Order: sequence, then C-alpha cells, then structure tokens
Amino acid sequence: MTESPLPLPAQNDSVQNKTSPEAAGKSVSRLRAADAIQAATAQFGMVTGLTPHAVTGIRGRGQGGWSVLIDVVELARIPDSTSVMATYRVDIEADGELGACERLRRFTRGTTDS
Repeated sequence: MTESPLPLPAQNDSVQNKTSPEAAGKSVSRLRAADAIQAATAQFGMVTGLTPHAVTGIRGRGQGGWSVLIDVVELARIPDSTSVMATYRVDIEADGELGACERLRRFTRGTTDS
C-alpha cells in the first residue's frame, strides 16, 4: 500500500500551530498598563505638540489595547485657575502603537465636574 501524499489530520500539527493565538483560543500577551501610559503620553506629545499634564484614566480594550485619558493645558492663563484644559482619549494598540486620538472635552482648570 502506498502512502498518501497529504498528511492525515492527526499529523497536521504544524498547520494548526500556524493559526493566530486569538483564533486558537489561546491567551495573547498583553501590553502592561504602565507601558501603555508611557506609549500614550510619548506618542500623544509627538503627534499634537502638546505636553501631557496628567493621566486621568486608563481602560483595557479588546485584543490587548488600551484607552488612556490625558489632560493637557491648551491655553495657559493668569491666574492659573483660568487656564483652558482639555481631556484627550488616546488609544494604544497591543503592539504599543498609537491607534487613535481625540479630544473629548475642554474646561477651565478651576472648574469641577458636577
């Protein structure tokens, strides 16, 4: 009897191992929150030219990415309590690259959320 030129399913481990970890149901290594914050603040500054003032939130997204909330001073005024601030959401992908960036709100430094 001659052998089949195609491998049998039990022998086809190499093909199964080539599937992505997500498709195989395996866990994917995730970017740490601290690394996501560092990537977000650095890339945000490069893209916008603004200096991050504070990180006010972070939330995990699907496939290992993160959404980071960054506050910046958009317009410095005297007294400082009247400076115009803004909150930006910066999305960082699992590989540490910038995925998206958008301004969510503007406010004066001296105001509080109600």
